[in-house]
Amino acid sequence: MSDREEQPESWLIDMDGVLIEDNTALSGAEEFIDRLTAQSRQFLVLTNNSIYTRRDLAARLTQAGLDVPEERIWTSAVATAQFLSKQMPEASAYVIGEAGLKTALHDVGYTLTNTDPDFVVLGESRTYSFQNITEAVQLVDQGVRFIATNPDATAPSTDGPLPTTGSVAALITEATGQEPYFVGKPNPIMIRSALNRIDAHSESTAMIGDRMDTDVVAGIKAGLMTYLVLSGSTGRAEITDFAYRPNEVVEGISEVIDII
Repeated sequence: MSDREEQPESWLIDMDGVLIEDNTALSGAEEFIDRLTAQSRQFLVLTNNSIYTRRDLAARLTQAGLDVPEERIWTSAVATAQFLSKQMPEASAYVIGEAGLKTALHDVGYTLTNTDPDFVVLGESRTYSFQNITEAVQLVDQGVRFIATNPDATAPSTDGPLPTTGSVAALITEATGQEPYFVGKPNPIMIRSALNRIDAHSESTAMIGDRMDTDVVAGIKAGLMTYLVLSGSTGRAEITDFAYRPNEVVEGISEVIDII
């Protein structure tokens, strides 16, 4: 263990690059989830991806051999919807995104409209349209508040990087001069909302992720113990590029099983 004497009681676990790669479970992922369940440990699987609903993601994990029910999944879309609901209950939003974001906003009582909305909410999509982006630019330029699910600029694919929420947000910002408020990682709001969801405390919770610039820094900001796995986006040589460090660096989640 590192500088904390007690083992973590609760766990926040990034999904892609930690538990799965594409649709395949990474080594140790199934045993890790099974151990958490057997030990009755509180945990949530986190993702900045706002495309899919929690039910969709639970099905994807099941197909990979991981038993994670939808109530154990926390997405940037759900965190964004919860944040907006607390800021302005049952308001309205013009949404650029897919089922995960739209469902989450519907679930908190939001109306999705392009007529005088209270917010422009941008999420990830595989079908961004120039017409929708133009409408968002015009609304933000008129003074509508601008929210985005997460700042990730790209997502990996077999053909190379895909532009995602952060890239489209930058386009809207360049056109309007208005920057969005990002709710997802590395904003600790997403971490705190996840902790509240499982009634966990930062002092006794660990964050496991594969990215220094989202997972690790979000965990640090929220006061969690942090584990960086090298099975995803960040390589060992890249760690020194950052001014902060995780508590532990491991090759993959299989090295964390014995800590539970």
